[in-house]
Amino acid sequence: MTRILRGVTLALAATLPALAASAGTLDDTKARGSVNCGVSPGVPGFSLPDAQGKWNGLDVDICRAVAAAIFNDASKVSFTPLNPKDRFAALSSKQIDILARQTTWTLSRETTVGLDFAAINYYDGQGLLVRKALNVKSAKELGGASVCVQTGSTSELNLADFFRANAIKYEPVAFNAGDEAVKAFEAGRCDVFSTDASALFAYRLKLSDPDGFVVLPEIISKEPLGPATRKGDEQWSDVVKWAHYAMVNAEELGLTAQNVDEQLKSANPEIKRFLGVDGNLGEGLGLTKDWAYRIVKLVGNYGESYEANMGSKSRLAIPRGLNNLWTKGGLQYAPPLR
Repeated sequence: MTRILRGVTLALAATLPALAASAGTLDDTKARGSVNCGVSPGVPGFSLPDAQGKWNGLDVDICRAVAAAIFNDASKVSFTPLNPKDRFAALSSKQIDILARQTTWTLSRETTVGLDFAAINYYDGQGLLVRKALNVKSAKELGGASVCVQTGSTSELNLADFFRANAIKYEPVAFNAGDEAVKAFEAGRCDVFSTDASALFAYRLKLSDPDGFVVLPEIISKEPLGPATRKGDEQWSDVVKWAHYAMVNAEELGLTAQNVDEQLKSANPEIKRFLGVDGNLGEGLGLTKDWAYRIVKLVGNYGESYEANMGSKSRLAIPRGLNNLWTKGGLQYAPPLR
């Protein structure tokens, strides 16, 4: 028994250096002075540079929130646009620290690709975009249709599952990037363009005649989207995870970028803990005690980010729906900061 235990101990000890070697992204990021964030090349609502080259979007804001928590400066982020095929390699090779690129949380991506999903920042589902002139009312009327889709994405598999389950023949036409797929679709190379429903609304805005196209009513998959980090670096994953949860909790507590300074004087014990007035919850993350205050002050709460990028204050105007707070019938629910 002693020999067996000694063997187990030695085996565990042998694995520890490898685990330690894969950790340390927070320290590397602090030393570098910025967060390296992988995003979509340009999808309105999620990540899109403006005329001045400044990136905006829901995925952009999670990276800005991490930078705010670490540096007290939300601008200390370097954005790398990535297509679906290259995004995982960019993360595993440490070209980026966070993959915030409309990436669906799946079992195989956690167990075989080596991703560690921090949270779900957008609950989505795959949809289908068609020309109104086709007079198609349902995806089940698409027998024999050609479908433009991004390769290296869950969209390819979801299409195959949907059409097979409904005994419908179709022809997939795959492209490396969403922009390539939608351009081909608009040019008539395929009858349908399919990706996450939120992205369909964004891509439709790029078409020369947006009103000539319609998103069909069917949602053919579950697409929980969220930021991912490398496995084996729990501290860094915790930082990204709690940056998102801080934004959700801030909305629930009524903390906004506009009122957070005034709320430093609040007598509410939950708000005092959240803002670092009482206690030091940042210590366990390797951050300062006011890390959550910094996020709200410099980036805003989740609702502010959603409305600015996806909702009523954006061109997309997508209702909150599943992405509302749990107290308002949605799925955004964050563990407490305590």
